[in-house]
Amino acid sequence: MKLYFAPGTCALACWIALEWAGADYEVEKVDPGSDSYRKVNPLGMVPALDLGGERAMTQADAILHYIADSHPDRDLGADPGVDAHFEFNEAMSFLTGDFHPAFWPFFRPQRFTTSEDEASIEAVRTATQPRVDRVLTYLDGQIGGTGHVYRAKRTVADAYAFVMTRWSQRFPKTWREYPNVAEFMRAMEADAAVTKVLELSNR
Repeated sequence: MKLYFAPGTCALACWIALEWAGADYEVEKVDPGSDSYRKVNPLGMVPALDLGGERAMTQADAILHYIADSHPDRDLGADPGVDAHFEFNEAMSFLTGDFHPAFWPFFRPQRFTTSEDEASIEAVRTATQPRVDRVLTYLDGQIGGTGHVYRAKRTVADAYAFVMTRWSQRFPKTWREYPNVAEFMRAMEADAAVTKVLELSNR
């Protein structure tokens, strides 16, 4: 299988998960907006995972679920039971539906204003900060003293949260100011697979 990625994006979460799963894979660095990549994913977004089928898989959440489900021996997904699956899906949905979008106005402020002057653009970026603080505060409570996003074990949700939480380093209040998140991030940074992916993705 081949993972298409761009540095610093959610695609790195899928790369980390593939490492944790012990999967047989390769990666390709792409320009998401290029014509050549749009043949892989017409939306021009990463990640995409090519399994050799008619089309590549897209959407980080779905790909992470696939990696966990296709490598059950690595226990990277939900615990058995309906309630456990709901709890896991709830955590993943928070990361996809609340956590990720909180950063959008900062990285793509032009989408959130009809004004083109720099003051308006900067105002959108500034308005992002309370939203990011809210989702990081929630994540801090979700992690609690477990060291993980879901229950007290390593799952693909950890990789997903880690990659996006790193984006807060560009804000006045970074992840280091949330005690449980900070402990989680330091543990993730010490993980061999995470270290490998971060190093290779920046080449």
